Amino acid sequence: MATTNLLILNGPNLNLLGTREPGVYGSHTLDDIEQLCASAAGAHGWGVACSQSNHEGELVDAIHAAAETADGIVINAGAYTHTSIALRDAIAGVGLPAVEVHISNVHQREEFRHHSYLSAVVDAVIVGAGVDGYRLAVDHLVRKLTRDDKLHGGYEGR
Repeated sequence: MATTNLLILNGPNLNLLGTREPGVYGSHTLDDIEQLCASAAGAHGWGVACSQSNHEGELVDAIHAAAETADGIVINAGAYTHTSIALRDAIAGVGLPAVEVHISNVHQREEFRHHSYLSAVVDAVIVGAGVDGYRLAVDHLVRKLTRDDKLHGGYEGR
């Protein structure tokens, strides 16, 4: 039975949105993003649980817990995108559909930001769409999970 919930997971320094490098990340706060995601999911009759941590292990724990509480994950792992095999393995391990989001176009930035450990294990990557990337990710997951549900007679997720 699907819970019709999505985990919106944000990594290090995303708690500083609105004040951190506004020329790169804009003026929206993390609270604004969480409200945007709740509104986008709510338009489909879905809910969201939002979490942010600057600590890699807490993000891994949140992904593990999502296996029992969510049907999909929207993740902006921040700098851990480029360094964390542990987050990659957690996403692969829980088997939930996931979308990787980056507010800025990481491919126009420093070379070290061009590689993602997560991209190979997520369903989609949204880069450079600003905070609207989160809405796109929510909409994508809802459509994917709803389509899978219709095609397979019931989503096999949590």
